[in-house]
Amino acid sequence: MAESVKMFTVNIVTPDGVVYDHHATLLVACAVDGDLGIMANHEPIIAPLAIGEVRVKRTDNPDHQDAIAINGGFLEVNDNVASIVADSAERARDIDVSRAEHARERAQQEIKAAEARHDIDEVNRAQVALNRAINRINVSKRQR
Repeated sequence: MAESVKMFTVNIVTPDGVVYDHHATLLVACAVDGDLGIMANHEPIIAPLAIGEVRVKRTDNPDHQDAIAINGGFLEVNDNVASIVADSAERARDIDVSRAEHARERAQQEIKAAEARHDIDEVNRAQVALNRAINRINVSKRQR
């Protein structure tokens, strides 16, 4: 008798709509308190997410992990459904690397200018933009 695959549904939505919706055996997300690993039959949980990568091991291609760049949001797991609501999210295959590299350079320049003006709020905003750009660049490298 074949062993049944324990799976759950992963969906990621942004204000622009559904970015990701697949069955999976494993989800790894970057929560503000550290990485979370989610498998089928996980206890209900709600966790705030940091800027980071979400990795999903799909049931239809067990040798491959999908990578998605997430820019904050929340993860909710309940009844074998893991839902991520994010400000923005991009699958590795959809990331425009050139655009992300330009965003990184622009953010680095803004940090230097804000530091010269001693504008802490602007430094913080530019640092968030830099983190988002670096995350997108790193996730794009996972594309196979």
